[in-house]
Amino acid sequence: MSAGMTNSGMLNKFGAGAAQVGESRRHALLVHAALTVLTLLSLTPLFWMLSVSFMARGGASHFPPPLLPAEPTLENYRELFARIGMGGYFLNSLLIAGAITLLSLLINTLAGYAFAKLRFSGRDAIFRGLLAALVIPAQVAMLPLFLMMKQMGLVNSYAGVVVPALASVFGIFLVRQYARSIPDELIEAARIDGASEWRIFFAIVLPMLKPVLVTLAIFTFMGSWNDFMWPLIVLTDQHNYTLPVALAALSREHIQDVEMMMAGAVLTVLPVLLLFLLLQRYYIQGLLLGSVKG
Repeated sequence: MSAGMTNSGMLNKFGAGAAQVGESRRHALLVHAALTVLTLLSLTPLFWMLSVSFMARGGASHFPPPLLPAEPTLENYRELFARIGMGGYFLNSLLIAGAITLLSLLINTLAGYAFAKLRFSGRDAIFRGLLAALVIPAQVAMLPLFLMMKQMGLVNSYAGVVVPALASVFGIFLVRQYARSIPDELIEAARIDGASEWRIFFAIVLPMLKPVLVTLAIFTFMGSWNDFMWPLIVLTDQHNYTLPVALAALSREHIQDVEMMMAGAVLTVLPVLLLFLLLQRYYIQGLLLGSVKG
């Protein structure tokens, strides 16, 4: 009788375990199905934008709109570069975004490291003041910033777009949180060995900040590449336009030419999409390490 009860208990436990495994599998299937649906919904507009860019003029105006081009063509891209001069706008965006990314990385890294590891009067108060500035909308500062750029003679120049973006509170905060994880003993040992603060920063600190620097570089490049409002305000000469501003101007002149507009949108989205896909491993690593170590 005892053996029978034992076998019955084991069967009950086995049945309960099998039920839990089945329930977990169903839950996993539901989660994957929901994620697949959300992914398809997110990618559908991008797919249709790419598809329309290869359609002949007027091909997207039918109802219902076709999903694929009947006769794929590169005419829209050729017209953008040959007649509209999209290549020049592309180079403008690349130059401005690259300059902002490189210079702001240096300044934000220096400031973040200083707030994390250097001791000076008013350090914490200044940092709290910077964090408080995060709640102020960027649009509020655009008028005084434009007047400052005008006084400095930087209106309608690349420098007028680059200079205001050289430092960001978010970048300083991100680097500071990550730099706090660097052992103080390592920095003190370098100082005892006679290393200067600059050598400590460039030879010891900077290599250890690589994951967060890649993350910040992606954020900065994407933000400056996609920025529309400030370049629209400060750049008055059409030859200096960036891609988003040029695309907006193009939409006013070719409002009915949907295919050309989609080709311009593809050219605007493609660089940042490729950058993210190439560096996504470092991007995720920087976010995870920053959240754990900060």
